[in-house]
Formats: sequence, structure tokens, C-alpha cells
Amino acid sequence: DYPREYYIDGYSAKHPRGALREMDFVKNKLGVELQFGKYAFMVYNVCAKMTIFKNLGHITEGVEIVPVKEIAESMSTGVSYFEQFVWDLKNRGTSNNDIPVLILGITA
Repeated sequence: DYPREYYIDGYSAKHPRGALREMDFVKNKLGVELQFGKYAFMVYNVCAKMTIFKNLGHITEGVEIVPVKEIAESMSTGVSYFEQFVWDLKNRGTSNNDIPVLILGITA
């Protein structure tokens, strides 16, 4: 429970919603994320969210679908792309809590 000792007298807080993580698609223990957002979200999906879903028993592997550089260049600023993402993951190395993830780069 969140501490309420510093609330102003008479203030009634809304009931806090518990922690929540969502994935775009899960079926037969396969988690799929489609990401056309900022770079940090791509890394978060693979290095954190998919691991959380694995630890909770929802998935055993994942697929991350991202734009290739050609498409990302025509999008808003800060959008990462397949080639950079693959390079970063390769050079990051492996961890004992990694799960198998297929990174798919798509183009128009």
C-alpha cells in the first residue's frame, strides 16, 4: 500500500491501480511486440518486458517487429530501426535471464 501520512486532511485518494504490463499479442507462449516508437521502448520490450512475461510464465520466446532504417528515416525523430537495434543487442552480449527473441525489420 502507498503511504498516506502526508496527504492533506480530507483528501481521498483514488484507489491505486496495481502494476500492469501489457504485450501487443500473446499466443501459445509466444509474445509479439510491434514497435514504431522511440529507441528506449525497443530495448525495454526485449530486455525487460519480455523477461517479465517469461518470469510470470506467460511466454517462452518473443518476436519484436520494428521498422528498417529506410522507413524510420521518414518517421518522426528518435525512432530507432532494425539495423541499429540488432547491432546494439549483438554488442550488449547475453545475460542469464535472456529469452529467445526474433527481431523482424519491416519496410513498405
